[in-house]
Amino acid sequence: MVNTVHPPLKPRFWEEKSLSDMSREEWEALCDGCGRCCVVLLEDEDAPPATYLETKACCRLFDPTTRGCTDYAHRFTRVPGCVKVTPENAATLQWMPESCAYRRLAEGRGLADWHPLISGRSESVAQAGIAVAPDLVNETLIPEDALWEYVTGVRET
Repeated sequence: MVNTVHPPLKPRFWEEKSLSDMSREEWEALCDGCGRCCVVLLEDEDAPPATYLETKACCRLFDPTTRGCTDYAHRFTRVPGCVKVTPENAATLQWMPESCAYRRLAEGRGLADWHPLISGRSESVAQAGIAVAPDLVNETLIPEDALWEYVTGVRET
């Protein structure tokens, strides 16, 4: 299939390069835009190994309708808890969804067939049921002690 999402990139570049050898453009293109890394998670410390509970809340900078960060360039300054995914940590961030391209490639799995770099269509992420719902609630609108009321399920790690 022709890559229509990121035309200037070499087709299937992720099969020929390690994560650490990718250009910034290639690295950024791996993100499928699902938004699941921007969902507020709660860690259930009573359930070993680490168990993460997904909520209906999202990061203060996340726009659930576009599934994008509203200040991507400054996200680490504005959201101190925002984690930068790198080739070095991609395999160790167990809170990242198993569907995440960074995690999949770091663990030696290929990209899923619904990934835009495979399908050539950004809407394939939502069609596969991977994308977050557009009705997430901005974390700033929820008192921290009320986040437990917004739990929607357990994230598989």
